[in-house]
Amino acid sequence: MTHYDPLSTDSAKTINDHGDWLSEHKALRESAGVLDFSNRSRICLVGNDRVRFLHGQVTNDIKRLGIGEGCYAAIVTAKGKMESDVNIFNLQDELLLDFEPGLAEKITARLEKFIVADDVQIVDAAPHYGLLSLQGPKAGEVIRGMGLFVKIPEKPFGSIKITDPNFGEVYLTNNPRLGSTGFDLFIPNATLSAMTEKLTAAAKKSGGRAAEWTAFETARIEAGIPRFGADMDETNLPLECGIESSAVSYKKGCYIGQEVINRIHSIGHVNKELRGLRLAGDLHTLPTRGDKLFHDGKEAGYVTSAVKSPALNVNIALGYVRREAFQIGTRLALRTQEGESTAEIVELPFVK
Repeated sequence: MTHYDPLSTDSAKTINDHGDWLSEHKALRESAGVLDFSNRSRICLVGNDRVRFLHGQVTNDIKRLGIGEGCYAAIVTAKGKMESDVNIFNLQDELLLDFEPGLAEKITARLEKFIVADDVQIVDAAPHYGLLSLQGPKAGEVIRGMGLFVKIPEKPFGSIKITDPNFGEVYLTNNPRLGSTGFDLFIPNATLSAMTEKLTAAAKKSGGRAAEWTAFETARIEAGIPRFGADMDETNLPLECGIESSAVSYKKGCYIGQEVINRIHSIGHVNKELRGLRLAGDLHTLPTRGDKLFHDGKEAGYVTSAVKSPALNVNIALGYVRREAFQIGTRLALRTQEGESTAEIVELPFVK
């Protein structure tokens, strides 16, 4: 299983926290946290055939998107296995794709392999635009309080563009990365620092603050949201990962991997699925990715992500469990270097 470290890219390195990750986590849960996600991959598709082309490359329906709309999708192989998940925004003159760090070269090569006579060009947006993310229940209040945007996109993956004399061309997108309320701002790199200061100041007025990776990752797991490179990778089908309802359209035309995914959906089933796990409270160390789960003495799955939840004050994890044992309430045995402990399958999200 390949693990993509979100902190490993050279550009716009992310620090784990500002010294008080619990306060950052509280802001993400109760007000708003400002995150610099400029290390994430960002590419743009331009050209007259960009919509038709991308429609044939991803699992969701791109042709239905109007200007200023978007969706979540997966890029899969011909065998239906994940290559990346991706946030897609249909801008006026391009399609903007946002996905995990360190994958821009790989995904660009994957897409270019299928460009034959299409009028499509792929441009790396990262050298030109940074990415700030504002997450939390007061995110909308913070954006309105900035005084930059006459309106904000109300629907998930909606987007608007403004041209500001101080910040240049800025794209605001509705992207609730923790499942509740959230927005992303794509800002020219030349004005990224100034925008960070303005956004953080606006967040503080609503009880928010700057936040970093530890707080965000903890809140993500509490929300039961899988991350590519941690909870899903090239060994997984989208139907195993808990993203089928948001990332896969069964009404669209052909795309790479469609035959396998549609066949499983229509006449079959996957052998394992992502589940939430409530762990024992007396663990000295949390399980690591790949630690095994057992049911009635037989191997039944493995852990992908684990944290001690500040919101619940319990140890929780995400992991894959085989079909014969993945019902809510099933008690499993977790085996780690520390020994054996219990893990109970619970409903997701852990925290609503």
